[in-house]
Amino acid sequence: MDHWYTLDDLPRIAAELLATYGPDGVYALEGELGTGKTTLVTELCRQLGVREPVSSPTFSIVNSYPAPGGTVYHLDCYRLEHVEEAIDAGLEELLAEAPHAVFVEWPAVIEPLLPPGVVFLCLDHDPEGGGRRRLRIHTGYPAS
Repeated sequence: MDHWYTLDDLPRIAAELLATYGPDGVYALEGELGTGKTTLVTELCRQLGVREPVSSPTFSIVNSYPAPGGTVYHLDCYRLEHVEEAIDAGLEELLAEAPHAVFVEWPAVIEPLLPPGVVFLCLDHDPEGGGRRRLRIHTGYPAS
């Protein structure tokens, strides 16, 4: 099912995602550059009670944020070339334990490490323009 939204709709979209899939899961965000992955993660973190600024961990790979329900993790796997790099960085353990929400941008390279039940959020630009985005959601293992 497609969900079309604008930036003004983001608080509602994030609230619906957290209400439907819960605050303690792994969310994998897929989409081209500029589709709003980090913007969506920022709103999800805000609704989970993160008070500090949220930014993309492109160079650090992992950012962690304290929140009332536990630590929220934000991963950006864009720069990883092999799953072994993720294992060396400790992502396998982090994903296996998933103590609270874990948001993973650019998850393709670490798909073998993703747990069952991961929520895939696939974002696209509206081909007709207008600043809208399309969000497609599926759970479980990656669709092949």
